[in-house]
Amino acid sequence: MISSLKSGNGSVGRLDNFSPGLSYYYPLNPLDGPEHIIADVVVYGGTPAGISAAIQASRMGRRVALLVFGRQVGGMTTGGLGATDVGHDLAIGGISREFYRHVGKQYGKPLSWRFEPHMAESIFHDMLRDAGVDVYFEQRLVHADVQSNRIKQVRMENGAVFTAGMFIDATYEGDLMAKAGVSYAVGREPNTQYRETLNGIHFGHPSHNFKAWVDPYVIPGDPASGLLPGVQDLPLGRNGQGDRCIQADNVRVCLTNAPDNRLPFPKPDGYDPLRYELLLRYFQAGVWDALYLTLPIPNRKTDTNNFGAFSSDHIGANYDWPECDYATRERIFQDHVSYNQGMYYFLVNDRRVPAEIRDEVGQWGLPKDEFVETGGWPHTLYIREARRMVSDIVMTEHHCRHQVQVDDSIGLAAYTMDSHNCRRIVMDGRAYNEGNVEVEPNAPYSISYRAIIPRRGECENLLVPWCLSASHIAFGSIRMEPVGMILGQSAATAACLALEQGTSLQDLDYTALKEQLTKDEQVLVWSERPTSTGISQWVEKKSHKQGVATAMAGK
Repeated sequence: MISSLKSGNGSVGRLDNFSPGLSYYYPLNPLDGPEHIIADVVVYGGTPAGISAAIQASRMGRRVALLVFGRQVGGMTTGGLGATDVGHDLAIGGISREFYRHVGKQYGKPLSWRFEPHMAESIFHDMLRDAGVDVYFEQRLVHADVQSNRIKQVRMENGAVFTAGMFIDATYEGDLMAKAGVSYAVGREPNTQYRETLNGIHFGHPSHNFKAWVDPYVIPGDPASGLLPGVQDLPLGRNGQGDRCIQADNVRVCLTNAPDNRLPFPKPDGYDPLRYELLLRYFQAGVWDALYLTLPIPNRKTDTNNFGAFSSDHIGANYDWPECDYATRERIFQDHVSYNQGMYYFLVNDRRVPAEIRDEVGQWGLPKDEFVETGGWPHTLYIREARRMVSDIVMTEHHCRHQVQVDDSIGLAAYTMDSHNCRRIVMDGRAYNEGNVEVEPNAPYSISYRAIIPRRGECENLLVPWCLSASHIAFGSIRMEPVGMILGQSAATAACLALEQGTSLQDLDYTALKEQLTKDEQVLVWSERPTSTGISQWVEKKSHKQGVATAMAGK
């Protein structure tokens, strides 16, 4: 059953025609009467990790309630990220690989990592329906009732209450984990904390930084005139120093150059061209690369990501997101939407932008047949990082480099240790981005079961497959959508086995977990010998130098 509890905007069994527009959060009316749902497993978060978890628990014979914050399932996989960040395809198994096989079938292939957003959403709905999962939309957590280190029930903003024996926090933010009192971290640890080399403040990486001197002041050369929008007045700090900054978020915009399916870029409310003065000066310095990470997906569409020194990453604007309330997140969401929409509008319409750039970007627009309710604009903000649990084991750079092995694997990760920029500051009188890291692991590596459960002595019936126990830099490698699905399935498997054994998650027999995961085609161990050259020998590298105009060439 796909269901929305009655809230004044929806009714049991369906979502009505009410449209909240382009928003993260909007207040809901209380339910007309008490709603108390009892399940074996409650999954909070409609991300791919949550969907995978719900499907697995249902397939194992458990009654599942999947609670979705908004009105769409699929997180970033249905929110514009249509060119999947894979790492190594043979490291992906189970329900995750099953999803990409379903994708391939829609495009006449055995498997496909690239797809249109609406196709991904349709496939997720089909998989949830086929598994018999009860899905509840517009469920906003306000309280977790924790007794004797176990969550008894959770209460939603609209008054609905969900009771279960096991809970899974599959949100991008770790909201249920926090409500349950589980230990977590936000920001970048100092390198000294886990004896890493890529954590904390990170200067010197050449990618996604200014390749020309760009003045950061409103009046060039005059610090007294103030800093341009997007430049932060922060001390430089030193390499490896920890802080509370997180990597930048953006919108993964789906573009099309098909004239009959193309909408113009909207001018956002409160549009201010001064927000893009730094980008204009970068053009004038001879650099144009803001849309160079534009990857083709089927039917003349793209997944367009951040690239270069000034692009869709809204650097420094998301620091409050992990721990703030929903209304504050809505303000941050709208600020990111305005920034991203304004950038595209600026590139096409501001006469100061070189004509060749305006003409190049002007060939593109938003697809009419994607994100129909929001005018072709994605409904999801790419939350790259928020809270991270701190448990009995913390995944670190050492695991990514195969310097430390785990003996309780629940899946593999393989992507680059990747952090987008965290700050844009002034160094020696010029604009400078800080925080970008891109370092490949030696080979796909195993993720510990203990990294998705709270430390012993904390919550005994909660699993956290997305905001798992990992350092900032290790999380940057793990945080890919296929891995989220892998960990969601493994989390649900552990939940069902713990219910069956009548034990806490911390005391679960790993041998039984490993047996079930292997039966369900999860890949737990990488058999190739790790190398010093990283995994690029196995992975077809993306071409970053294609540009938006040539992204669709030959497609």
